[in-house]
Amino acid sequence: MDQNERHLHASSFGAAAAAYAEHRPDYAHAAVRWVLEAAPGLRVLDLGAGTGKLTGVLVGLGAEVVAVEPDPAMLAELRCSQPTVRALSGSAEAIPLPDASVDAVLAGNAMHWFDMAVAGPEIDRVLAPGGILAGLWNVMDDRVAWVADLARVSGPAAVGPRDTPAGWRAATAAAHLPRTGGTARFGSPEQRLFPHGHRRTADSLVATLGTRAGMLVMPEKERKAALDGIRAFLAGRPETAEGEFALPMLTAVLRVGRL
Repeated sequence: MDQNERHLHASSFGAAAAAYAEHRPDYAHAAVRWVLEAAPGLRVLDLGAGTGKLTGVLVGLGAEVVAVEPDPAMLAELRCSQPTVRALSGSAEAIPLPDASVDAVLAGNAMHWFDMAVAGPEIDRVLAPGGILAGLWNVMDDRVAWVADLARVSGPAAVGPRDTPAGWRAATAAAHLPRTGGTARFGSPEQRLFPHGHRRTADSLVATLGTRAGMLVMPEKERKAALDGIRAFLAGRPETAEGEFALPMLTAVLRVGRL
C-alpha cells in the first residue's frame, strides 16, 4: 500500500464513526491487563483512540486515561461514550502531551496507520522511563472452520492480512519500532494472543465488516455486492443463520518496553 492509499484508508473512518462505535468490538481485558502489568504506573495514553473502544476497557481497569484521536467525528463519538475521559485532538505524529507524562501508550487497531518515522520519537518523548508501548488488534480466529470460510468469502477488503492470527504475526514481526537519533530506545517486542469473542447476528456482523477501511473506500456498487455475498454466506451456515452467536476472535498484542 503506497502512502496516498494508506492515507485514504486511514482517513476513511470518520464518515462511519457512528457505525464504528456501534459495531466494532472492544478488547479482551486479559490482553489489556497484560500490557499494564509491565508499566511503571497507570497513566495511559490511548493513541489513535477512535470512538473509545479501548478507552472504555482501560477506564474499567482503573487506568488514568488520556485519549488522543485525529478525526473529529470519531473524537465526538469518543467524548459521548466516555464523558469522564480527557479526550484531545491530535495524532501519533503530533501528540499534545508533555514529555515523560505517561507510563504506557496503547493503540487499538491503529498502530499500522502511524508514520513511525515521525510517531516513534513522539511516543518516546511522552513515555516515562521504563514505560510501555503496545499495539492491540482484534483478529478473527480462523482456526475455527466457519471463520476461515468467512474470511475467504469476505475477501481482503473486509478481512485483511492483519485480521487473522498468522497474518497478524507476520505483519508485526518486523514492526518499525521507535528510534531516536538512530538509536533504539525500546527493547525486544513480545507478541501474545488472548481469546476474545464478539456477540453478533448475521446483520450486525455484516455491519461490522462494513466498517473495515477496505470496505469504506470501495465504490458503493462493489461494496454492496461484497456485503451481500457475506450476508448470503452467513445465512447458509448453521452457526450463523439464526439469532445471535459468538464470533470467535483473539486480541493480538505487540508489547515493547522503553529502555
